[in-house]
Amino acid sequence: MIKTSKKNITEIKNILLNKYQNSKTELNYKNEYELLVSIILSAQCTDKRVNIITPALFEKYPSTKELSKANIEDVKNLLKSCSFFNNKSKNIIKMAIDVENKFNGKIPHNHKDLINLAGVGNKTANVFLIETDNENRMAVDTHVFRTSHRLGLSDAKNVELTEKDLIEAFQTDLATLHQALVLFGRYICTAKNPKCEECFLKDYCQTKESFKAN
Repeated sequence: MIKTSKKNITEIKNILLNKYQNSKTELNYKNEYELLVSIILSAQCTDKRVNIITPALFEKYPSTKELSKANIEDVKNLLKSCSFFNNKSKNIIKMAIDVENKFNGKIPHNHKDLINLAGVGNKTANVFLIETDNENRMAVDTHVFRTSHRLGLSDAKNVELTEKDLIEAFQTDLATLHQALVLFGRYICTAKNPKCEECFLKDYCQTKESFKAN
C-alpha cells in the first residue's frame, strides 16, 4: 500500500530523476555475460566486493563457454570472499551451461528465459534488463526496499509487493528510478546513521523523528 500522496510521489519522482538522470550500476563489466554474473554475485554482497572478485574470475573464464566447463572447486576458490560463494559458484556454472546449451552462448533478453537460469530470480532479471535494455522495470533490493518505505512509497512486507507499489506509484522512468533509489539508499539514506542533514528528500520522509531528520 502506498502511504504518501500523489503530489508527493510526483515531487519525489522529479527530484530523483533530476539528481540521478544518468545513473548506472556500479558493477564493473565489459559485456552482458560479465554483467549477469556480477549481478548474481551481488546478491547479499556489496558491489565493491564483487568488483574486487570478478577480474580474476573473468580472466580465467571470459565467457559462458569457458565457465560451463569450469571446475567447481576452482570457481569456489575464486569466489571465496563473496557471501554464499558455494551456492553462487554452482549457480553461475549451471547458468553458463544452460546459456551454452539452450541459447547458443548468448544471454537471453527475455524475462521468462532469464528467470529460468540458475541463480537468476525476478530481481536479477529485472536489474539485467534495466541495465542492458533500459526496460521500464523496477528491481527491489535492500536499498530500494528501505528507502521506498521511509518515503511512504510502500508499506508492503516483501519485495514483490513493494515492487508492485513502486510500479503503481511511478509508472514511467522505472529503470532510472531503480538506480536512483539504489544510490540514494547506498550513500544518503543508509540503513544505519542515515545522512539526514544531506538528504534532499527529507521533507517527504515518514521516519524523520526516529532518524532525527532536520
